[in-house]
Amino acid sequence: MGYFDATVFDFNTIRESLSAFQNSIPQFSPLLGEILSAPVILLAAAVTIFLGVIGEAFFKKTGIPDIAFLMVLGVIIGPVLGIISTDDVSKVVPYFAAIALIIIMFDGGLNLDIRNVVRTAHYAVLLSILGFVTSVIAVTLVAFYALNWGMVESILLGTIVGGSSSIIVFGLVRQLPISDDTKSMLSLESAITDILVTIIAFVLFDIIISGYFDPELALGTFGRSVAVGLVLGFGIGIPWAYVTTKLKDAQHSYMLTIGILFVIFFAEKSLDGTGALAPLIFGLMLGNKQLLSHYLKFKIPGITTDNPTHNQLTFLVRSFFFVFIGLLATLGKIEFIIFGVIGAILIYLTRLGTVKISLGKRFSIFDKKVTSAMIPRGLAAAVVATIPLTIGLANAEVYPQIVFVIVLTSVIITTIALARAKTFAPTDPENHTPQKKNQAL
Repeated sequence: MGYFDATVFDFNTIRESLSAFQNSIPQFSPLLGEILSAPVILLAAAVTIFLGVIGEAFFKKTGIPDIAFLMVLGVIIGPVLGIISTDDVSKVVPYFAAIALIIIMFDGGLNLDIRNVVRTAHYAVLLSILGFVTSVIAVTLVAFYALNWGMVESILLGTIVGGSSSIIVFGLVRQLPISDDTKSMLSLESAITDILVTIIAFVLFDIIISGYFDPELALGTFGRSVAVGLVLGFGIGIPWAYVTTKLKDAQHSYMLTIGILFVIFFAEKSLDGTGALAPLIFGLMLGNKQLLSHYLKFKIPGITTDNPTHNQLTFLVRSFFFVFIGLLATLGKIEFIIFGVIGAILIYLTRLGTVKISLGKRFSIFDKKVTSAMIPRGLAAAVVATIPLTIGLANAEVYPQIVFVIVLTSVIITTIALARAKTFAPTDPENHTPQKKNQAL
């Protein structure tokens, strides 16, 4: 299998030991048994909420994100203790992944200023393409030489972990005292790489299954996916931005917006889109209603306050999302863990170079340090990594194991790098760009 064959360690031994421990202590069996009860699920949910609140406060005090803590909680109550079965979690992946994607992408768009997006789009495009390509190359080479995989399979693994997680990045940039331009750039970059990961991975699946590559088909698939997201996002977002001004005092106006979001997601997926771009653009339109009203000549009341319902919903989905990633963990041989750690480190090292090339002298030192730290991989990588199992690819069971280690390690690296970047944060309050408020929906 590669250079690590001499040292093999199987985590099944740990699980067997834990199982024996459970059987030896009867009073623990209701908690750690295979059959879950409603109180156990609710207890796990309560712990997640508590840690989410504590983690958010901890971040404000120290600048260290709460992501790693929540993911480790997922690993503990999932693969390690078996409170929640990884197999059971895998069955609900499509449902929870869709909800998390919709809500958090929408929230990301809602908190972006379209003028900053336009101003930094070229930086985001350059950073996303360079970052994606260098990450794919780094992981591909290690998989090809260390694991002795075929080149296409190695490229597939590199592609799965080639982009930063927009869900994680959106949550982080909202809490960091970076410039609005940097927030927009990082958010747009992560959205672009999410699209690249999804589309290119499925193109590679087709290549592996069919045995040939059609460049025209690949470009057509990519172009259609982007076009569908843009058309739905703008086509529904602009009219709905106007409609919400008429529904401002309606009792369930926010829930109507969520309903429209679900419809947009369904339409985008039905038309072979990624499901991520349209909610992002839709949120961008609603978050910039004041600007739209100026250009489209419709009157809009002043909006200066947050939407508390949306803030609480986003917090809840985001907290459960990170625990969910931990629940998906598949712990295997030590060689895969070592490879995953090496892969994440290489992704970070290549990130340092791409940031220097892409940003030049345009941004502050602090903003560059934060940009260099933004390498977290997330749910897109974890979900795509399970697809080889469903189509019977070679080494299919290995993809989730390696990808989870890369996801967790990349989040830890991001956490450490952001803590170090905090020492470069501006001390002058005037240099702290105030966070844009959520527009009332």
